[in-house]
Amino acid sequence: MKLVKKILLVILFLLVLIVIVGATYLQYSKPDYEGEFTLGNLNKETTVYFDDYGVPHIYAENQKDAMTTLGYVHAQDRLWQMELMRRIAPGRLSEIFGGAALKTDKFFGGIGIDENSAKAVAQLDKNSQTYLLAQAYLDGINQYIAEGKTPIEIRLLGIEQEKFTLKDVYNIFGFMSFSFAMAQKTDPLLTDIRDRFGLDYLKDFGINGELGTQQLQSFQGKYKEYSEISKSVTSLLEASPVPAFIGSNSWVIGGEKTKKGKVILANDPHIMYSQPGTWYEAHIVCPDYEMYGYYIAGTPFPLLGHNREYAYGLTMFENDDVDFFQEEENPNNPKQYKTPDGFKNYTYQQKTIKVKDSTDVKLNVKTSQHGPIITGLLDGLETEKSVAMHWIYTQQKNRILDAVYELSHAKNLESFHKSIELIHAPGLNIMYGDAKGNIAWITSGKLYKLPKSVNANFILNGANGIDDKKEWLSFDQNPQAINPPWHYVYSSNNQPTPIDGYLYPGYYLPKDRAMRINGLLEQKNKWDKETVSKMIVDNTSATAQTIVGNMTKALNIANFSANENQALTILKDWKATHELNDIAPTLCNKWFYFYLKATLEDEFGEENFKLLLNTHIVKQMIENQTANAASPWWDNVNTKDQKETQSEILTKSYKEAIKSLENQLGSDVSQWQWSKVHQVTFQHPIGKVKLFSQFFNVGPFPISGTNEVINNQLFIYTDEAVIPVKGGPSTRRIIDFSDIENSLSVLPTGQSGNPMSKHYSDQSEMFVNGKFRKMKLNKKEIEATSTKLIFKPKS
Repeated sequence: MKLVKKILLVILFLLVLIVIVGATYLQYSKPDYEGEFTLGNLNKETTVYFDDYGVPHIYAENQKDAMTTLGYVHAQDRLWQMELMRRIAPGRLSEIFGGAALKTDKFFGGIGIDENSAKAVAQLDKNSQTYLLAQAYLDGINQYIAEGKTPIEIRLLGIEQEKFTLKDVYNIFGFMSFSFAMAQKTDPLLTDIRDRFGLDYLKDFGINGELGTQQLQSFQGKYKEYSEISKSVTSLLEASPVPAFIGSNSWVIGGEKTKKGKVILANDPHIMYSQPGTWYEAHIVCPDYEMYGYYIAGTPFPLLGHNREYAYGLTMFENDDVDFFQEEENPNNPKQYKTPDGFKNYTYQQKTIKVKDSTDVKLNVKTSQHGPIITGLLDGLETEKSVAMHWIYTQQKNRILDAVYELSHAKNLESFHKSIELIHAPGLNIMYGDAKGNIAWITSGKLYKLPKSVNANFILNGANGIDDKKEWLSFDQNPQAINPPWHYVYSSNNQPTPIDGYLYPGYYLPKDRAMRINGLLEQKNKWDKETVSKMIVDNTSATAQTIVGNMTKALNIANFSANENQALTILKDWKATHELNDIAPTLCNKWFYFYLKATLEDEFGEENFKLLLNTHIVKQMIENQTANAASPWWDNVNTKDQKETQSEILTKSYKEAIKSLENQLGSDVSQWQWSKVHQVTFQHPIGKVKLFSQFFNVGPFPISGTNEVINNQLFIYTDEAVIPVKGGPSTRRIIDFSDIENSLSVLPTGQSGNPMSKHYSDQSEMFVNGKFRKMKLNKKEIEATSTKLIFKPKS
């Protein structure tokens, strides 16, 4: 008995010791926001003031010292995130996560980002400021790796740290350029709909205007179920530990429409929510340079920024920069494919994927003249389909690093405009405003026209020599508006109007946000940052009343229950707002799910229906289809002896929605508030493991907003009791040139990626409640409200 007690005491002692050691390490691992350190390769002492939200304000004698310091402080807050970001594009996640990441590594390792990055580094001018300052930033990161505190995530996973290189920087930009991936999700599904059901079934989607028969005939053959490609790519991106860009809002108001006669810029890029969030804020001040910027982990120059002279932001252009080609293989030689000039040989490359605690995996990458054969890179696909992916990012010269440097070092609007031409992909709406009163919207991207008989929304024919004929357009043909006479510009991923009669193809989001932004800006003058700060969290839908009107008008209310009638009254009286206490959004979005399920699932199957819900085209179709009583989708193909009508389907789905809500929220309709179902959790990759979720994750929080309002909180339509919000504003920024030192911003969670930092989640409640904090530029205010960290040159 005494022996048992001794053993228990020893076990208890060891457990207490583990807890003490763990707690001690966690305390030790906190970032240093004050004190004095030495840093190699500094010319002069550099001071960093960390303000009350952990934003570093770096005061240096020259830009090289500032960038070295930026790399160091960025790494101490976000090294774990940097490690993830640099691994996904070259296919190196399996080294730290094991076989669970192998599917992701096989795909990304095969599509050519890593090779493109190596080529871009080799072509970079080694004497340019881009190169020298980027190397200084990387030097700061690498000094932190060598001398700083190792993040807990890296310790838990046992990652051996390596130095960061310029190729890592390009790989990070490469993944962020790919992650939009709407073509990969959409084109295969649209091709299947075309080949299985015909042209009538595509009309409700409104892709690129009317689809003529010539376009339908651009490639036809037996049905191949290309949706397997959509399924594979969607699952890879959903499982990715790195968030994807998905949308955004931005507008710039000219001085003619503001209260104080100065430009105001607003921007909220939409990215899948994660913890830590996408952006790291830093303010650099040198004798010849100042910039308050927003940085992606592991990259040296900001994608968003402002100073006293100008401000810029971005949204996704959503243009089509990816095409898929079905290659026709030689029946006598599977290593060849057909071209107009005869059969050509595929090229082959073998790569090695290292897998933690397992044997290496050999990856064979097959490539045609159009690009890598992605059907050989995705699990579960029939490799004989041989579908090639042509992506402008890897096919054109990569100058993304030069471009981002130039954006953050522009001298005026003219030089800013010129730098955008360097970005061939991704397509971006880049927004600009300055202290001189200029405003601009300029799109990036290498644009092209296809023959009229070709529609790039489908899998194209790789053998006919027609589908891959591109007429490349000059940069001056990119959509843009510079100082327009209506005195404002805006972008919300909407379809640009035709230029020279040509409507640029793409995967644009519905017009809802664009209509709302334009409507508010057009009718009002005397804007200031307070009224703009209310507008950027606006929750009113521009189209919901029209859509709900179409749907309720078609209902057969003869046998409605009391709850069904009460809910219908609420919907008819609704002003299309999505506040936490509203009930109508709960009703509307549940009904949307059941109506879409009833119209799409019988033709396309349960799995493909879920894939469609992940695309923009479903959002595009809702308004069109609910107004079209003749849509072929209304009929349930499984009921052979009858043809369902719009009224029957909408009535049935409405009743299903009410019944579902009664089961989930109770029988009292007045208790079905939006706050009970619309919630967000900012999830850390390790927080997916239940044991670590409370330590790493932030949330859950009820949150206002919805799909396609200005306060865009993105979710997939579902019958779940709680709708998990997947993405939304990655930051909200309001730059007011009449009061530049008091411009406003907020991050979804916090500045630091270290769970022990007080800045890990200190903005989360502010964010979900639509509040803001200052972006400080005034040095006296910064000094008075900050901690101070001094870096001295190593002797």
